[in-house]
Amino acid sequence: MKTTRLRVTLAEVSPTVRRVIDVPAAITLDELHDVLQVALGWTDSHLHQYRTSAAVYSIASDDWDDEGETDERGVRLSALPPRFTYLYDFGDGWTHDVQVLGSGGDVAGCVDGEGACPPEDCGGPPGYAELLTAVTDPRHPERQAMREWAGERLRPFDQQTADRRVRDAVGSVPESVRLLLGLLADGAKLTPGGRLPRVVVRAVQQRRPDWYPLGRPASIEEDLLPLAALHDVLRHVGLLRLAGGVLRPTKAAGDEVETVRRLRTWFPPREFHTLVAERAMALVAARGPLKVPDLAAEVFAMLGQGWRRGNDPITVTDVQHDLYRLAHQLAAVDMLAAISPAWTAGPSARSLLPGVALLADLV
Repeated sequence: MKTTRLRVTLAEVSPTVRRVIDVPAAITLDELHDVLQVALGWTDSHLHQYRTSAAVYSIASDDWDDEGETDERGVRLSALPPRFTYLYDFGDGWTHDVQVLGSGGDVAGCVDGEGACPPEDCGGPPGYAELLTAVTDPRHPERQAMREWAGERLRPFDQQTADRRVRDAVGSVPESVRLLLGLLADGAKLTPGGRLPRVVVRAVQQRRPDWYPLGRPASIEEDLLPLAALHDVLRHVGLLRLAGGVLRPTKAAGDEVETVRRLRTWFPPREFHTLVAERAMALVAARGPLKVPDLAAEVFAMLGQGWRRGNDPITVTDVQHDLYRLAHQLAAVDMLAAISPAWTAGPSARSLLPGVALLADLV
């Protein structure tokens, strides 16, 4: 992977808060936002902007007047000058100086850094300075109260943790996706019903025997429900194309960054099924195997009030049904290693949906 190295420095704070990160050279600004959040240690709880001398980039929001701003989605990092500003939380006013240092290493990650990230909602640089004074001065009258409020949010910078979080935010192609794209590299003629031929089904079964718990040789792709889901997902997001009855990978499937980007479109931001999937996977990744009824109850509590389906408010039962519907899709892209008797995190649990890694560190 071709990467670009960035140095990100939080302005007007002491001690210095700085990160040096390698990101995909083809990264877009909305994707870079996810990386900056986890690299610094923020929780993506507020609005943000990018500013250059010529333009302001953001994601449109009903809570903010964005007249004169450019939609950051689809704008590549390479379109910005070698130095620009990233603003986060317009209330607290955190300003980050971002400088392009040149080419990075072979993989994305956090290669260096220093300084703990300030707690969210502490009042910006002035409030953070007051907080540090209070918690470090034994004679300060609010020392105990401030220590209790800050809790574990004043943790020191850990380069290994930041590196893992950046890699997860950038994402990687699930092995299941590599498997099916590889099997179809030379093209495969579909059955009259439009499904995968038996030779492909059995090749997948050989590599993923747990996808067909009955154990006997599979005949059709629906015998391996995650495979059926994977076939549908890859065609939907444009990584497989059918032409003349033959199914083969698209050009985009040969690009790792673009493959991850397209897989993520299966879960559009802020849509209900995406929020359910992110919260469920965060819980499983953080706590270990969970049965669906228990998982649904926790996801329902995390979603908060106000969700409706038609005229009726969403219930725990609705969330449970959504989890059952999502199960084979999540297994198809290696986010789940097992569905029964409990959901168990797979190798892509934290790295396919950007929100999962962040939430998993908070639950």
